[in-house]
Amino acid sequence: MTESSTTLDVDRALKAKHRAMWALGDYPAVATEVIPSLGEKLVSACQVGAGDRVLDIAAGAGNAAIPAALAGADVVATDLTPELFDAGRRAADRAGAAVTWQEADAEALPFDDASVDVTLSCVGVMFAPHHRTAADELVRVTRAGGGIGLLSWTPGGFIGQMFAAMKPYAPAPPPGAQPPPLWGDEDHVRELLGSRVGDVHARTESLRVDRFATGEAFRDFFKANYGPTIAVYRAIADDPEKVAALDDDLADLARRYDLGGGAMDWEYLLLTARRAG
Repeated sequence: MTESSTTLDVDRALKAKHRAMWALGDYPAVATEVIPSLGEKLVSACQVGAGDRVLDIAAGAGNAAIPAALAGADVVATDLTPELFDAGRRAADRAGAAVTWQEADAEALPFDDASVDVTLSCVGVMFAPHHRTAADELVRVTRAGGGIGLLSWTPGGFIGQMFAAMKPYAPAPPPGAQPPPLWGDEDHVRELLGSRVGDVHARTESLRVDRFATGEAFRDFFKANYGPTIAVYRAIADDPEKVAALDDDLADLARRYDLGGGAMDWEYLLLTARRAG
């Protein structure tokens, strides 16, 4: 077997693992019950309008794709995990939004160069393991002068710290895979996009989350519904002491961010840019 074919097999296995991870639990419940406003926030920042050709990368159940469609855009929602599309279709139907759903890998998008007016991703493309490849793809498909919009959890914010808390319990990442919260670091994203974009605007904001009354309530919800958390618990399922320790760590994390009454602020980076001509 050649080195290139071996690399391809490893990548396919990694992508299959990612697809299975995001199919665990109920990510659409996370999107609709915990972070429903983020997609609309991104669509507004990108000034999506009628007739725009919009590509939502790693769209999940359409948290950004649906408001983009409601703004009058022609929207294709893509994700590596098509198991999420049924919930997205139901949500789009309820909202009266026309969205095309297509399975696609963020690191190998099946679209022509410069074929999209606005390319966006709401806490989605950040989970592609190879950041440079994903960034190359989202730039490639965007036309000259077209918009790029990314909303990503920051490393120092709540979700970034949740991944840091889970890291000691998780299997080692494969070689070359980068931590998702790096997409929430402005310098990292600017370096990925480089001179291929201009008119870059980036700001750090916070989402107020008041879905969970206690740290334990947060932990149990994510333990049951959020694919990455479920995957980590499965990896340590045969070690009760580690399970108990992770239980404590996640509940403690939520308590540290508690502003009172269970409310938390979850920090994210919102970055928009224009594809250079």
